[in-house]
Amino acid sequence: MAAHNLDTAEATGADAGVGGDKKRPLNVVVGVSGGIAAYKACHLVREFTEAGDSVRVVPTPSALNFVGAATFEALSGHHVDTEVFSRVDEVQHVRVGKEADLIVVAPATADTIARIAAGRANDLLTATVLVATCPVVLAPAMHTEMWENPATQDNVATLRRRGLIVLEPAHGRLTGKDTGPGRLSEASQIAAMARTIVAVGTFTRSLEGKKVVISAGGTQENIDPVRFIGNRSSGRQGFALADIAVHRGANVTIVAGDTDELETPPGAEIIRVRSTRDMKEAVDAAAVGADIVIMAAAVADYRPETEADSKLKKGQADDVLSTLRLVENPDILRGLVDKREAGETSATIVGFAAETDDPLENGRAKLARKGADMLMVNSVAGGKVFGELRNSGWLLGADGSTEDIEDGPKHVVAARMWDAIEKITSGDGESIRQD
Repeated sequence: MAAHNLDTAEATGADAGVGGDKKRPLNVVVGVSGGIAAYKACHLVREFTEAGDSVRVVPTPSALNFVGAATFEALSGHHVDTEVFSRVDEVQHVRVGKEADLIVVAPATADTIARIAAGRANDLLTATVLVATCPVVLAPAMHTEMWENPATQDNVATLRRRGLIVLEPAHGRLTGKDTGPGRLSEASQIAAMARTIVAVGTFTRSLEGKKVVISAGGTQENIDPVRFIGNRSSGRQGFALADIAVHRGANVTIVAGDTDELETPPGAEIIRVRSTRDMKEAVDAAAVGADIVIMAAAVADYRPETEADSKLKKGQADDVLSTLRLVENPDILRGLVDKREAGETSATIVGFAAETDDPLENGRAKLARKGADMLMVNSVAGGKVFGELRNSGWLLGADGSTEDIEDGPKHVVAARMWDAIEKITSGDGESIRQD
């Protein structure tokens, strides 16, 4: 499948991190395989239609055992067919695929993946995929044993080699009491990745085998068991970076602070922490042997000198808070650079800087002070970026380079960041640094 970049069709979308700035609606085909997760396809159709896209649902015949055609027709506003001999006068077994800007198959069962890998065209969905020259994204859903079976893994590898995007399945509750990898990702996650591919072009498994550590979210420093010092970071950008890295083939560990509202990117390991000191300990441990470490978390630079063991009562709290003494937290980013200089790691190190004024000047000063390979600088003046679905800024390189990152959904920003990070990383994963 050829890479496909629709310059006139970057889309905004209704969820966290889909597409770029919308210039025209997309023609989206949502393929649905016959699995229990077929009901989630209804939510995926809604993700696209609410963004203003035209959606055609193409289920397999067995998918209609789980969700009826009337439901998909009501949600999409288009008729639903399953066979290549339906509406032959419209030649739809060819037309649907040729007119599509994006095809998303969710759920993609082991059988559907196998048939697409074999080049079959024995129903309308497989014929549509075979005709398509647009991006094709498959979101697997099946039991763990099916997903891990060598036949399925070979089929997935074949499709990825051909340029189709096969997303990693989520880990979680499956049919019955089973739990493991094979759960269909949430509709918002699938839509975010699909639109990112449309916006930036189909990407390859360029991070295959790389160990990546990403911190995300804000840290919290307790005043007492009820109150804490924190910030407005949601962790969305860090999670988007992890999502893109997983689908480029990396082994990803997320060290997450306050990110409770976010779905864990499928295929990533997550370590939950609370304070800056907790995050430092977890990042230092996870960074052993890492190829790339990205400090996207908004850590608290200071913490209360003392923490009360029990809740401070109102009058008591007023006295304490009016004279709250803060002490400096450890510098996680600088600490990583120090470890590299001591020969304890060879990882490429990327940091973030949230600035309210003179972002480039302050960002340059921070980059020099921290010693990282690259710094993503955001302007957060007026409450921008934190908690929002979009981002923008500048990537500052240790070699003095500056790259503008245009405003866009955070998944798109993440993909562009990874393009830049990969440019400064050699084939063996060691950073190319200015001596």
